[in-house]
Amino acid sequence: MNRPPEPTVKRRFSAVPGASLLRKITTGLLLTFSSLPFTQAEETPAPAVDPATSLPAAPSWLPPVTPMPEDNTSPVSNAALADSTPAPAADAPQADTTPVNNSSSLSAPVAPVTDPTAAPAPVIPLVQPVTSNITVAEMGQPNGLTLSGGQLQSGILFTLPADEVVTNAHLSLALKISPALIARDTTLELMLNGQPLGNLPLNQSSNGGDVYDLDIPSAMVVSSNNLSFRVHDSNTMTCEKDQSDKYWVTILPTTSIGLEGQQLNIGRNLGNFPRPFFDGLQMQESKITMGFSASMKPGDVSAAAMVSSYLGMLSDYRSVDFPVILNDLPDQNGILFGKPGDKIGSLTLPASNGASIQIIDNPINPVYKLLLVLGNDDNELRQAAYRLISSGMPNNVDHLDVAQQSIPSSKPYDAPRWIDTSRPVTLGELAGKDQDSLISNGIYHDGIQVAFRAAPDLFMWDGHNIPVRIDYRFPTENWIDEDSSKLNVSINSNYLRSLTVNKVGLIENLWRRLGGDSRQERYTIQLAPYLIYGDNQLQFYFDIKPKKDAPCSILTSDNIKSRIDPKSFIDLSGSYHFAQLPNLSYFVGASYPYSKLADFSDTLMLLPQTPTADEIHTLLNLASRAGKATGVPVNHVQVAFGLKGDEQNNPLFNRDILAVTTLGDTPFNQQLLADSPFSVNAGAMGVKTPTEVQRLVAWLTGDWYRQPLDADRYLSSTGAWRGFVSYRSRWSNDHVVVVATGTDDQQLLKIHNDLKLPKINANVRGDLAIITDENGIRSFSVGQQFPTGQMPWYMMVVWYASTHIVILSLITTLLSLVIGLSLFVVLRRHAAKRLGQK
Repeated sequence: MNRPPEPTVKRRFSAVPGASLLRKITTGLLLTFSSLPFTQAEETPAPAVDPATSLPAAPSWLPPVTPMPEDNTSPVSNAALADSTPAPAADAPQADTTPVNNSSSLSAPVAPVTDPTAAPAPVIPLVQPVTSNITVAEMGQPNGLTLSGGQLQSGILFTLPADEVVTNAHLSLALKISPALIARDTTLELMLNGQPLGNLPLNQSSNGGDVYDLDIPSAMVVSSNNLSFRVHDSNTMTCEKDQSDKYWVTILPTTSIGLEGQQLNIGRNLGNFPRPFFDGLQMQESKITMGFSASMKPGDVSAAAMVSSYLGMLSDYRSVDFPVILNDLPDQNGILFGKPGDKIGSLTLPASNGASIQIIDNPINPVYKLLLVLGNDDNELRQAAYRLISSGMPNNVDHLDVAQQSIPSSKPYDAPRWIDTSRPVTLGELAGKDQDSLISNGIYHDGIQVAFRAAPDLFMWDGHNIPVRIDYRFPTENWIDEDSSKLNVSINSNYLRSLTVNKVGLIENLWRRLGGDSRQERYTIQLAPYLIYGDNQLQFYFDIKPKKDAPCSILTSDNIKSRIDPKSFIDLSGSYHFAQLPNLSYFVGASYPYSKLADFSDTLMLLPQTPTADEIHTLLNLASRAGKATGVPVNHVQVAFGLKGDEQNNPLFNRDILAVTTLGDTPFNQQLLADSPFSVNAGAMGVKTPTEVQRLVAWLTGDWYRQPLDADRYLSSTGAWRGFVSYRSRWSNDHVVVVATGTDDQQLLKIHNDLKLPKINANVRGDLAIITDENGIRSFSVGQQFPTGQMPWYMMVVWYASTHIVILSLITTLLSLVIGLSLFVVLRRHAAKRLGQK
C-alpha cells in the first residue's frame, strides 16, 4: 500500500562492524591513484607522466598511466575493461598507428584534425569522478515496496554501468510504518547482495515518517545488486493470518542510494558499442549527445534518426534522451555525424574513401569517447549508420570501413514487438526466454504479468470478442481453502474475472464430494476489443487462502508453486486493421501510422529550413520512441528541411509526414498548415472557423462532436504550451500529418518528459492536444477524419451506414417516398380500372 510520506527526520542507524574501515580503505586507495595527472602531448600520441613523481604503482583495474600506441591489446584485469584498452590522445597531430588486421573491410584510419589555434589541453585525471542517486521508483517500484502479513521479506534489483567503479555509497531510507507494527517492537534487517548492512529498530522511537541514513561499504556495490529488506519479529507475526492491513511497513519510492565513483577510460574499441554511449545496466535516463556540423544536411539527421531509433529499441522500458549540439563538441561521450572534412567545433572529421565508422578520444577529455559516423554523401551516411546498428561491431579496432549493402525493407505490420494477428499467440511466446515468470512461488507473491504490444488500429465489429484461453494450476495441498481461493485476471488494470479452483455447479460439487476430480484448470475469457491498446499487460494473481488450521510453516514457504501454462493463448486473428485518422492517441501509443511500416519507409520527417538544435533533439526522441514501440530501427526514414514550393511534385511528400517546429517560425508554419483546420499568425496558433458548407457536410456525415470553437478559445487564452496537431495531408489524401510543436524551444523540449507520464499519454486523443504546466493535457477534435485500412466490402458497407446515419436516414426516406408514390400511382390506376372509371 502506498501512503504519502509525512515530514521527515534524518536519523542514522547501526551498520555492520568493520564496514566503515573497509569503505575508507577502498575509497582512499582508488582516490590516490585516480589523481595521477597527465597532459595531452603535442608530439607524442600517449599522455606523459612526470618521471620525478614518485608514486606507487596503480592497481590492476586502473588503466595504465602511459598507454603505448603500438600495443592496443594489452590485457586489463578488471571485468569492465576486459575487452578494451586505453587509446592515444585524440588530438595528437600525427596519424593513429593502431594496427588493424581483423578483416579486409578494416583499414588504417586517418586521424581527425583538431584546430591548431585551440587552447592547450588542460591537465585531466585518468578517471573521471561521477555521482548518481538512484531512487526506489527508478529501480522499478514507483509505488514503493510494502512488507506485510506473511510477506515479511522482499528485495529490489538495481544495476550500475559496467565502466564505473563505486568509491562511496550511501543509503537514504524513507519509511512509512503502521502504528500496530511499531507497537510490536520489531526490527527491519537490510542486506545487500546477501551480506548484512544493518538493523533498524521499528519501535516507539520511530514515528513512521523518518528518513534513516546508512553508509554502505563501496566494495559491496557491484554492477548487479539486490537490496533486500526483512521484518524480524520475535513474536512470530507470520502466524497471524489476515493481518496485512494492520501490520505493514512501506519502503517509500523516495528511498535512494547515493553513489560516488570513477568513470573509467575503457579505450577506443568499436566492439564495446553501444557502450560507452548507452549501457543497458544504466537504470536512470541515458543522455546520448548527437553532434552535427554547421553545414548539416538532411542526410546527417536521417542517419542520426536511425541510430536514435536503434538505441531507443535497446532501452526498452528505460528512458533515453538525445540532446543535440551544432558545431561544437560534447563535454562527455557523443556521436557525431557528417562528411569528411566537416568541422565540428575544434574537430575536423577525417578523410574517408567511403562510408566509415571511427571511435576517438574526446579532445576535451580523453576519458570520454566520440563515435564518428562518416559518409561522402547521404547514401554513404545511411550505409554507415545501418552497419553500426544492424550487426555487432568488430572487437579491438577503432576504425571500420563500411562496404555497400542492401538495406531490407519492412512489410506492413511486421514489427517484431507487435503481436501476430494471423494466428493465436501463446503466453509462452510472449514471455520469451523468461518462462519462470509464469510461475508464482509461495502464498504471498507478486502477480504474474505478461506484456505485449499490438497495432493500435485493430478493429472488430460490435459483439465480437477476443478469446483468451487460460490454462492454470493451483497447488494441490490439503491446507488450501479451495472454496475461497481464486485466480484474478485483469488487463491494463481492468478487472476481467476471478477463476475458481474447482468447477462450479451442482453436479460438479456433488462429484467432488464423492471423491471425483472437479478441478477447473482451463477457462476462456471473451475480451472486449476496446480493452486492447498499443501497449498492454495481462495480469494474473493467485489469491490463495489457507485454512484456519494451516501450519505456520507453509505461510513463508517458497516451495509452493502456482502456474500459468505457457500454452495459454490470446487470439487476435478475428480482427482487422482499420481506423479513422487523424487520431493522436495512436501516435503517442505506438507511433502510428508511421510504424505501420516499422522502418519508416513511408514516412517523411520534416524540419524547418534552418532547424534549431532543440527541434532536432525532439525529432530524434520521437524516432527513439518509434524504435522502442516496434523493435525495428527506422532504416528507411527520409528527412527534409523546409518547404521550397516544389513539394507538389516531390515523391518524398507522397507519404505520412512527421514535422517538428516551434510557433515562432511563422512562414514555415503557414506553409505547413495550409489547407488544414489550423492557422498560425504572429507566432500564435488558432483554429479556422468552419464554413457553412463544412458544417453541413459534418452534420450529414454524423460528425457532430467537433470542437473547433472550444479549441480556438482555449488556444487564444493560453500563453506557453506544447503538444501535437494532426490533419489529413494535402499532398496525399491517403496520408496524415502530425506536427509536434510548442510556443518556443523550451516548451518543445518538455514533450519528452510529458510522454513519459501515463496520465498524459492516456489523455492524448483527437487531432489537437495541448499541454501546459498549469492545466496538464487538453485534447480536442477539430477536423474531419478519414478511414484507412482494409475490411471486407460487405463490412465496409455496414460501417459506412452506421457512421453516416443522417445520410442513411435521408436515403431511406427518399427511397420510401419514391416507392410509396410509385405504389400509390399503381394502386390508384388499378382501383380506377377495377371500378370502370376512366
